[in-house]
Amino acid sequence: MSYREYKSPQRQSRERREHRKQHYNSGVIITAPDRQLLVIVTFLVVIGILAIFSATAPKCQREGLLLITTALKQGIYACVGVFAMVFFSKFDYKNLEKFNTKFLYIVIGLLLILQFTPLGVVINGAKRWINLGFMQLQPSELAKPLFCMLLATMFKDKIDLSIFNRYGTKYILPMIIVLGIIFKQPNLSMVLILSATVAALYILAQGPWLPVYILGGLGGAGVLSFLPKVLQGYQMDRINIWLNPGSDALGKGYNIIQSLIAFASGGLMGTGYGSSIQKLAYLPECHTDFIFAIIAEEFGLLGCIFIAGLFVALVSRGMWVAKRCPDMYGKLLAVGITFIFGLQAFFNMAVASSFMPVTGVTLPFISYGGTSIIVSLAMVGILLNISRQRIQRLGTQNNEQ
Repeated sequence: MSYREYKSPQRQSRERREHRKQHYNSGVIITAPDRQLLVIVTFLVVIGILAIFSATAPKCQREGLLLITTALKQGIYACVGVFAMVFFSKFDYKNLEKFNTKFLYIVIGLLLILQFTPLGVVINGAKRWINLGFMQLQPSELAKPLFCMLLATMFKDKIDLSIFNRYGTKYILPMIIVLGIIFKQPNLSMVLILSATVAALYILAQGPWLPVYILGGLGGAGVLSFLPKVLQGYQMDRINIWLNPGSDALGKGYNIIQSLIAFASGGLMGTGYGSSIQKLAYLPECHTDFIFAIIAEEFGLLGCIFIAGLFVALVSRGMWVAKRCPDMYGKLLAVGITFIFGLQAFFNMAVASSFMPVTGVTLPFISYGGTSIIVSLAMVGILLNISRQRIQRLGTQNNEQ
């Protein structure tokens, strides 16, 4: 490094003060990323790795693998996710708009590769993963940050009919195509999450209500008229089994019955870490869709309340970040990311406890899944970056000096 390239600590400190001063003059202050949000996510990731180890150790033993094999893989994915989180926490979120189109084409391309090439992997009747050899990539997970970015761009200004002229073929039609491909996999739960995110951000951006009434009426009529035809057989079976799981106790109702047994066995305090019975080949997918049931069995009602409390805190902190963001684009981006985390966690916990039909939604940060943990931590990185820029408050100038 040459003498001219070297920056003394005093010079670096002076440049940071000048940087803060420039943002103060523009009505924005730069702070450290939100620590409470980081602590909450850290707790969730660590709990997830521990829960995965407990849920998969018996299976690894039966297959002659190290007991820690699956948990170790999740730990490696989490490390990659941490790098992504650190990167996006330092990458100015305002620059994300520049990559909207490229990211959209990448996601559509991956979805088409999944659907129409031999690389697509079918698991339990659903074609959702691309086999990369070292891991299985789930392109629909990438649609979550993609939709947040596109919606924040479309809704950041006043919403009127001109939005269809500006973004009809550029964003809106491709988003519909993405939803259609994901539905074809089939992955109805992801379609519901993405569609609900569209509705939530549209309402937050104070879009006109007339299109909502029209689409709501048409959608309601369509659902009532064509739901039995549109939904595939296995989806209708899930609804019927949810209403009466005992009608096929050894078949399609087996998973939810075993999940409820896990909840009942856990009681108030749980059976203790590593003491679950349901994970001994009784409850399939106990490390993915039904990992919350294993947590309920080992840590009881108190453990479930703790996990739910962490997600409530995560949503609360995400909304706090959005509230203090100085621009509408950042607000919508933060709300979209937070909404997806909260809705996905609610779906997973509701399914495991039989409050709603089985949807195949994983528990964010906790369920096993490489793409899920990496994408989720990258989205947290965006939230952390948004938290760094806040609206200046009265008295901030004195504090900065």
